[in-house]
Amino acid sequence: METPGSQSSLHRANLERVVRAVRLAGSLTQAEIARTTGLSAATVSNIVRELKDGGTVEVTPTSAGGRRARSVSLSGDAGIVIGVDFGHTHLRVAVGNLAHQVLAEESEPLDVDASSTQGFDRAEELVNRLIAATGVDRSKIAGVGLGVPGPIDVESGTLGSTAILPGWGGTKPAEELRGRLGVPVHVDNDANLGALGELVWGSGRGVRDLAYIKVASGVGSGLVINGKIYRGPGGTAGEIGHITLDESGPVCRCGNRGCLETFTAARYVLPLLQSSHGTDLTMEGVVRLARDGDPGCRRVIADVGRHIGSGVANLCNLLNPSRVVLGGDLAEAGELVLGPIRESVGRYAIPSAARQLSVLPGALGGRAEVLGALALALSEMGDSTLLDGTLHAAAPAFT
Repeated sequence: METPGSQSSLHRANLERVVRAVRLAGSLTQAEIARTTGLSAATVSNIVRELKDGGTVEVTPTSAGGRRARSVSLSGDAGIVIGVDFGHTHLRVAVGNLAHQVLAEESEPLDVDASSTQGFDRAEELVNRLIAATGVDRSKIAGVGLGVPGPIDVESGTLGSTAILPGWGGTKPAEELRGRLGVPVHVDNDANLGALGELVWGSGRGVRDLAYIKVASGVGSGLVINGKIYRGPGGTAGEIGHITLDESGPVCRCGNRGCLETFTAARYVLPLLQSSHGTDLTMEGVVRLARDGDPGCRRVIADVGRHIGSGVANLCNLLNPSRVVLGGDLAEAGELVLGPIRESVGRYAIPSAARQLSVLPGALGGRAEVLGALALALSEMGDSTLLDGTLHAAAPAFT
């Protein structure tokens, strides 16, 4: 029987600290584990040896700072996590292991007007197909991360009203998918998962404070503060698309006038080019034409960048992030959009905040949200289950 403060309980706590650090990072050298956990190098060395002997972690030779080192990651067969991302026009699913390796991934079109039942039917089918393709035992599933394009109430897990999936308002996505798959499911909106994906795998690596901006049919932002997603008490933090730029501007779907979204989202931007480029134009097409030198598309992209920069400047003045990552199709425009964003930030942000900020395109493209869903599942699983070898049975239930 362990008692608080006993040697055995302290040892157990140290084991869990090391496992958690490795689980969240994917892989760390022993020196990095010591810095992350605050444990001594000797303690880390002993714990890693114990975890390796127990089959929980794998240790491989590497180098750090020009010196030989040992990289520690969770065992590839310790368990798997699943990411599910419902987008505006697609469904994407990925299966990964606890060492942050993607084992299988697939995307397919999804009719935005489809009912939630049809959407979850498709998700269930795709998840089952990928699990079968990897040949992994279902008892090894540690959890599922689920991304949806709308606000999630933190307390109830209910999806709020959304213009992207209008037939899904009031549903409880995590509860629905958990009932179908029989494993813990953790849900968040797509912008938060995009931020988490870029933080773990992409352009946000190495920073503790960032904002991920996604411009598509709407405009959303995922905020990372001190290494963690900030959702706010009601789950609606990061609604940068509804910052007011012009009180006399176009009426937004939220009911206000002149929101950032009314100057940057695809539904408002594309009509500006329809008379010269036709009605079949998409934001992806606008970006492609702009990169090829089309003057109208380049002007529209630059205007969108300046408007986004105004919103980013507000974020800088309020939160002072060290990095902003631009996701979605617009990120493919590169400096055509990033330059105007930086120009507006330099004009409207406090100089000290602007100097500390870097604005980068997302490194993951359309995969950011599904990889963020994997990261969400990894972050929510318990470490004691790995140490006890009771992964599936002891996995925490969604609340």
